[in-house]
Amino acid sequence: MALACCGSGVGAAGAGADDPTAHARWGSHVFVAGGTVRIHDPVTGDLFVAGGSVDIDAPIGGDLFAGGGRLRVGAPVSGAVHAAAGQLTLQGPIGGAVRVAGGQVELTAAAEVAGNLSLAGGQLRVLGTVHGDVHAAGGRLVLDGMVGGDVVASSGVVELGPRARIAGQLRQRGGALERDPQAQVAGGVESWWGDSRRAQAPTAPGPREGARHALGWPWTVALALLAAVLLAALPRFHERVGRTLQQQPGLSLLLGVACVLGLPLALAAILLTVIGIPLALLGALFYLLLLPLAYVSTAIAVGDGLLRAWRGATTAAWVWRSAAAALVIVLLSQAVRVPWLGATLAVLALLAGLGALALQLRRQPRSH
Repeated sequence: MALACCGSGVGAAGAGADDPTAHARWGSHVFVAGGTVRIHDPVTGDLFVAGGSVDIDAPIGGDLFAGGGRLRVGAPVSGAVHAAAGQLTLQGPIGGAVRVAGGQVELTAAAEVAGNLSLAGGQLRVLGTVHGDVHAAGGRLVLDGMVGGDVVASSGVVELGPRARIAGQLRQRGGALERDPQAQVAGGVESWWGDSRRAQAPTAPGPREGARHALGWPWTVALALLAAVLLAALPRFHERVGRTLQQQPGLSLLLGVACVLGLPLALAAILLTVIGIPLALLGALFYLLLLPLAYVSTAIAVGDGLLRAWRGATTAAWVWRSAAAALVIVLLSQAVRVPWLGATLAVLALLAGLGALALQLRRQPRSH
């Protein structure tokens, strides 16, 4: 919806006429958003698209950035694909890497990925050809196509169909393996739980791991201090945020997803206006500051809920609320050590906080 502010006279990217859509063009790059979006005209540059239902049936000359409730890519994409949707289907050739996430993700038999494929979701189906590596995380991975590299899976179940051909190695972390007798894995199969794959002598952490741990605790402490400041400055506001998350968790998550997808598209569209660059920079700064505020707001709400369950009081002192929020932040930071669980909880906390904050901003003031 924010793209509509770009004004008329901006070329459409072949958006369908079933639903009103907002569209803009910046050089060879195209931006489209709407309820139902259909791309039926070729795009020479990158395509940025978001909608409830998105169908892409024309070639994309650059990269594809897409999000929606249902997304189908039925045409060639020359560059990379970055997408998230509840139901996501790739049906054409992809010239670059693919990074996708969704409830149901499928790479059909007609699809071909020139680079690596990274996918996460509940139900994952890889039926086409991937010339690079496959990295998958989800509830169930069905692989019944050709993979030119390795397959690394962190899934509850990995199923290899009769047409599965893996040129490299299958490395599975946890879960069960269901393998058809005709499936072929040239590099063999390696499965392990946790860190018990092989016994290794203790080694000093590498530069990247050391930097991650060095930055982890200061960041956690900074978030805890931010929670204390917010509770001191806006105690009643965050009580309302907590009630919103308790009473409307689904709406908060949905609105959070809309903010994450919509705000960057809106900022990109603002760049097309005469004074767009400074406004877009200010908007990007506001967006970056809003993310930790949303994350901390969720931690405060969860901490207040824990206090109510423990002490039975509807309103607690600032010290208790700050300590409870800090505890939640520490627990979330430690949950990152569990593969995918910590990242999932962090994303949910961020999205829920964004949505709850947005609901507070649109709330009508009560009369005194």
